[in-house]
Parts: sequence; C-alpha cells; structure tokens
Amino acid sequence: MAEVQNVQMYGGESLLFLTDEQLRQGIEAMFFAYRGFTADPDLILQELAYGRAHHRAIHFINCAPGTTVNNLLGILGVTKQSLNRVLRTLIEDGLVESRVGRMDKRERHLFLTEEGQKLEQRLSDAQRSRMRAAFRQAGPEAVAGFRRVLEAMMDTDMKRQYRTLREGRG
Repeated sequence: MAEVQNVQMYGGESLLFLTDEQLRQGIEAMFFAYRGFTADPDLILQELAYGRAHHRAIHFINCAPGTTVNNLLGILGVTKQSLNRVLRTLIEDGLVESRVGRMDKRERHLFLTEEGQKLEQRLSDAQRSRMRAAFRQAGPEAVAGFRRVLEAMMDTDMKRQYRTLREGRG
C-alpha cells in the first residue's frame, strides 16, 4: 500500500488523511489477507463438509467453554435458525455437547467434546502458523498498530464482546 502522505496537525493532534485510492488498496489487502487467513482451515473444513460458520462456532465455544446459545448468537451476529443448523450438525457429529443450565433449565451451555477440541486445535494451528509468520515479518510495532486498526474498525458492541473474550483468557 502506498505510504500515507497527508498528515496535518490540528489543535495539537495529528490527523491522518488517506486518499480514496489508498483506502481502496487497504480494503483489497484485507480481502486478500482474509482469503489467506481462511485458506488452510477451509481445506480442513472441506474434508468434513463444514463451512466457516462451523469454524466460528467451534472457535468461540473453545474460547468460552459453557457459553450459552444466546451468548454465541450475540458474538456471531447470526440468526437463531442459522446457528441452530450449525450446532445441530456439530452436536450430531460429536464435536459439541449441549448441557441444560443448572440455574436456568431453559439455557443450553455449549462445550467442545474431545473430538471437537482436536478439530479446533487443527484449525487454530493452521491460522496461528500463518499469523505468527506474518507478525514476525512485520515486527512488534506493526503488530501493535494492526491490532489498534482492527479494534478501531469494531463498533462499540463488537469491541465490548472482543474485550470480554480477551479478559476471559486472562
């Protein structure tokens, strides 16, 4: 992507101005990076006749074992019908276990089974490998900047959910 050329000072703050072309290049870079980021897991998922929705469900159930279906709905931002279809498959295939809530019998808490944990590990290993190599190549300052950019693109609710997940991992 072309270097940012127009930086102006306003009231002691530096404002960053990007041309439409520079923004278009950034958008294209994100599309291609996402293709790369999902390419390896997609091959694993394809072997099992699963899609990215299955991967996202597995990922977030792993991040927060015992999460409720309603919480997962909020994190994924999908319809209940769509999530139920994905969960039904994962449960039938023995990758996810659904347990009735102790306090509220209407709640269903989700856990990965041993097989689900193995699949999650395979999927995450592929993505961690690609991300680790990219982060090493870019360097620590770029990594910190990348995270700031990603967080700045999140709306308030998404940022809250993201931070809650991060804090849960300690």
